[in-house]
Amino acid sequence: MTDSSTAVPAQAAPAQAKPLRVLALANQKGGVGKTTTAINLGTALAAIGEQVLVIDLDPQGNASTGLGIDRRRRKVSTYHVMAGEAPLAEAITPTAVPRLSVAPSTMDLLGLELELASAPDRAHRLRNILRELTTPEGIEPVSYVLIDCPPSLNLLTINALAAADAVMVPLQCEFFALEGLSQLLRTVEQVRGALNPKLQIQGVVLTMYDPRNNLSTQVVADVRGFMGDKVYETMIPRNVRVSEAPSHGKPVLLYDLKCAGSQAYLRLASEVIQREGRAPPPAAAA
Repeated sequence: MTDSSTAVPAQAAPAQAKPLRVLALANQKGGVGKTTTAINLGTALAAIGEQVLVIDLDPQGNASTGLGIDRRRRKVSTYHVMAGEAPLAEAITPTAVPRLSVAPSTMDLLGLELELASAPDRAHRLRNILRELTTPEGIEPVSYVLIDCPPSLNLLTINALAAADAVMVPLQCEFFALEGLSQLLRTVEQVRGALNPKLQIQGVVLTMYDPRNNLSTQVVADVRGFMGDKVYETMIPRNVRVSEAPSHGKPVLLYDLKCAGSQAYLRLASEVIQREGRAPPPAAAA
């Protein structure tokens, strides 16, 4: 039985605002743990003192649901913001996690590509919107933006890559992992050349890892051989608690803090911070 009273370990918020960092979580394959990673990495970063905003750019809105935002509460969504109908501040919605907010999405995003087809800033729409966060009015200062991209390389994903400082690639430990990764890396290179020269690969996070499965072990070896130190040391295990949490509208760190999945996401957050050179690694919760 799940202990619904389990809370994420809270620390004091940073005394000084940090420069904004924008990370896009992207993979054109579905079912690789991208949204799960956006939700739980955001929660873990908030738990260690960062002020985090998750931007849900997937029309399915799973990140919004997984953070407990009922569809009836999404009066202003990322569609309205991207379409120029509302400022970002109106879409930002607090979650049950201190220091973690979300700009939720709706199915309206499906039609956005056609609506923006002739707009001169169609590829840079999100980048321009995020400037609101650097001169915030009515928005609490944010240190990390995590963009949950749709499972396709469409205009929404291109907007995310054009706006991001770096890309995080969730990669399932399965047979076609490297094939999908190669496709995404080509897209990143194209975006870097045409739209966003500063774009970097922040890291590849291996998800749904099962040490009992020989294929998982082989995929890990192959990806590390291909990407080297771009692959995070932390791997997210295949864990039933991680799968159950979204149906309760909670990140797994709220649903079951002590499970293997929660502890992995806390370690991943620590590793992200280390790679960014922004803080020493905090201790994982016991």
